[in-house]
Amino acid sequence: MPTVLTIDDNADIAKALEVSLGLHDIDTRYADSPEQGLQIIRDEPVDLVIQDMNFTSDTTSGKEGVILFHRIRELDPDLPIILLTAWTDLETAVELVRAGAADYLGKPWDEEKLLTSVKNLLELREIQTAHGRMVRERRDLRRSLSQEYDLCGAIYNSESMHYVFSLATQVAAAHVPVLITGPNGAGKDVVARVIQANSPRRDKPFVTVNVGALPASLMEAELFGAEAGAYTGASSKRQGRFEAADGGTLFLDEIGNLSPEGQMKLLRVLQTGEYERLGSSKTRTADVRVISATNMNLPEAIKQRSFREDLYYRLNLIEISVPPLVQRKQDILPLARHFLPENSQLTAAGESALTQHDWPGNVRELQNLAKRAAILAPDGKITAEALGLKQVGTVSQRDQASEPDALEIRQTLEANDGNVSRAARHLGLSRQALYRRLEKLDGGNA
Repeated sequence: MPTVLTIDDNADIAKALEVSLGLHDIDTRYADSPEQGLQIIRDEPVDLVIQDMNFTSDTTSGKEGVILFHRIRELDPDLPIILLTAWTDLETAVELVRAGAADYLGKPWDEEKLLTSVKNLLELREIQTAHGRMVRERRDLRRSLSQEYDLCGAIYNSESMHYVFSLATQVAAAHVPVLITGPNGAGKDVVARVIQANSPRRDKPFVTVNVGALPASLMEAELFGAEAGAYTGASSKRQGRFEAADGGTLFLDEIGNLSPEGQMKLLRVLQTGEYERLGSSKTRTADVRVISATNMNLPEAIKQRSFREDLYYRLNLIEISVPPLVQRKQDILPLARHFLPENSQLTAAGESALTQHDWPGNVRELQNLAKRAAILAPDGKITAEALGLKQVGTVSQRDQASEPDALEIRQTLEANDGNVSRAARHLGLSRQALYRRLEKLDGGNA
């Protein structure tokens, strides 16, 4: 049963509200002073407050009520507050509504209007509480994963990346090849390191090579090594990456750009575990786990005959797909705060600009913008201008543009730990507007 707290120095007012709300299965608590009301909010679960604006020591100005309102907001920024008074002027009421008050009613009040307002606000509070509970449950799952496994300092807040790292830790123990797909800059290398860090090979070498950047003429020497004199300029013996990674993990980045000749030679070592140094006939063996990564659509490349199908199935026993940053907006602000200096503080406009940006360069772009902002904002206040991003417009401008969809609303709520006030600010909406959208989404099961 929801609980409404009435803070009023008139016991008759409290009794009238108790009777009226009790007929609709709404429990009430009563405080006859601001101090007692604040203590109840600290000690007990309260879903809505109906507060007087004028108390015994302040009969007409409403100043004591204004102070009480702001102290409640400090304790719980999302707790709905209905202002109830016979004396406070309209200007003060409007000011508090702008500051987040849910409603304003004069004494004597309209019973039907009061009940409608209370019921609507309690329904919205229930939705908010459900969202907050969901966010906390997901946070607890992430904390559990990070306590059990080495996530190599990965910063994330999204459900999609929790799935990625859960899968990475699960496959880590198996000696099987893994293909990591996703756009450039999304963090495929971090996933590869998490697999290595949680595998039986964690204390062995982790060797990275960007095979797409290797000229065909040097690919064989780079991967398998070369004897002195094997090619022009080879004055000494050269160790290959497979040999360097012996017993550990070899991370082949940009595998989709490997030359046809390189694909053929790589397929052989994956099939047999054997290779020869360039310029040598001695067969060597490689005890290496191969993790590869690409931003290419390899099935499409197979259709275009630019990538070998047999190699694809050798590399892709398990595939882990890393989503682009724009599809996991819950990660944007935690990553930004991680990349920024400790003494930096994101302004509201800076946060909004970050969450509204499309991030074509993904996490790498975010890291670069954070470095830029740290240089251009020596005072530590990170604005949209310092980040080099367009500032998000006002609420009216946002309303004239595209409306935030269900996914964006839920992602923004998760990024702000379920705090409706902060989420509304990032979306360019008022708290009331976001509450209305949450109610619609809940009604439509969006």
